[in-house]
Amino acid sequence: MSAVPVLALRRVSKRFGAVRALTEVDLEVHAGEVVALVGDNGAGKSTLVKMIAGVHPADGGTVEWRGAPVRIGDPHDAQELGIATVYQDLALCDNLDVVGNLFLGRELRRSGVLDEIEMERRSHELLTTLSIRIPSVRIPVASLSGGQRQTVAIARSLLGEPRLLILDEPTAALGVEQTAQVLDLVERLRTRGLAILLISHNLADVQAVADRVAVLRLGRNNGTFTIGDATREDIVAAITGAAENAVTRRAARTEGVIR
Repeated sequence: MSAVPVLALRRVSKRFGAVRALTEVDLEVHAGEVVALVGDNGAGKSTLVKMIAGVHPADGGTVEWRGAPVRIGDPHDAQELGIATVYQDLALCDNLDVVGNLFLGRELRRSGVLDEIEMERRSHELLTTLSIRIPSVRIPVASLSGGQRQTVAIARSLLGEPRLLILDEPTAALGVEQTAQVLDLVERLRTRGLAILLISHNLADVQAVADRVAVLRLGRNNGTFTIGDATREDIVAAITGAAENAVTRRAARTEGVIR
């Protein structure tokens, strides 16, 4: 793992009117590392992800990319840096085949005409490199299983050769075998040197592939754990606020933090 993180958030904050969604949050993700971001509903996970992706720019704090301060003002800024996000809804077009979905918005052309042969060749090459098994790259995405659809969405995000990949609940609503396929892919991407931020409610999945776990609670950092050094009970306690007392609850209420 490199000494300089690919992405570092230093005391970043975000408000929506009078509501403070994030309060001085710190986070680091290194190349070749999977960091899981966990927390209860309303903890601020979605806001943090959208901030990194440029949907909701930070109001305060510093965002560092490979050691240098940057401003991510919109999704284009994030993409230019090398940040790719796969949201839970996948945003796949069911009526298009695998090739069409992989190159949607990035179609290859030759002499002004779609270069179907080259796109198909690159699709095969990409899926083979990632050990993704699809019956055919020419079948409609609608006919794929949930796990296969998730892997196609992840593969599409890699066409831009990102340095940081954000996966938002990639195993939600998947069966056991499909979940295993996605987790295997996450591990393969780590070995390729990608920095991965994994958002998940499933602690079994988190403990299976993550190197570290960052817990958000009420829009604040509530612990960072190294897998292997912390028990599941430690992580759950940080998520639920088991160590909280009346003083910390009153402070959170006063600041108008999202619950």
